[in-house]
Amino acid sequence: MAKHIGIAAVSPEGSALCYRDVFRYAAKRLGERGHPIVTLHNNPLEQYVAAAYRDDWHAVAELLASSARVLAAAGADFAIVPDNLMQHGVFLAETLSPIPWLTMTELVAEAVVEDHRTAVGVIGTKMVMFGSTYQTLLGLKGVRCVVPDEADADAVDSIIFKQLLVGQVRPESTRTLLSVVERLRDKGCEGIILASTEVPLAISSENCCLPVYDSTHLLAEGAVRCALGERPIRAPGR
Repeated sequence: MAKHIGIAAVSPEGSALCYRDVFRYAAKRLGERGHPIVTLHNNPLEQYVAAAYRDDWHAVAELLASSARVLAAAGADFAIVPDNLMQHGVFLAETLSPIPWLTMTELVAEAVVEDHRTAVGVIGTKMVMFGSTYQTLLGLKGVRCVVPDEADADAVDSIIFKQLLVGQVRPESTRTLLSVVERLRDKGCEGIILASTEVPLAISSENCCLPVYDSTHLLAEGAVRCALGERPIRAPGR
């Protein structure tokens, strides 16, 4: 029996993509039977965004932990959060949660290191691109994270918040994002981290000039592997 997966949802689009990818990967691995149970709980997106903008990660942690408590009561064995920025709150949320968490950043870092990359680009919101979401973890593993210049970062941030976050995918915006990736390639990047769960609406391995590390898909895949007992899960608070 597969373990029960709990999703602490932040953005509707990113969470929906993750939910879909869980079952696509489960079908690939298991066929038509034996798929894990998945329960999703959300707190309002605006509460997460407001807490992040005022740099209040304890508030983010409490939002995540409140979802974890609901998910645990529903029978979930562990929780994931399909949102790159909110990964900062997971480690604080662990001590408040009755079930363990699987973190997106660890899964992405493992995939990058496994491919022996030395420099990868990061595409996401400005808080993620110019923050430490991936930079610290990958830096400790000898991988350099490269981000767009200020103008490109502003364009990416605007596309995510004004379009992708509400499910809009404009052709001109896709072209802009792909152009940003091309400039990161020219800076020496060997791959690109899609460090926003909504960016896969516009960028994929089919249209990108660099190998893609899709954080949404890697989280979904990792969750299924945990559900099947193929990957250990840290105990709460560890």
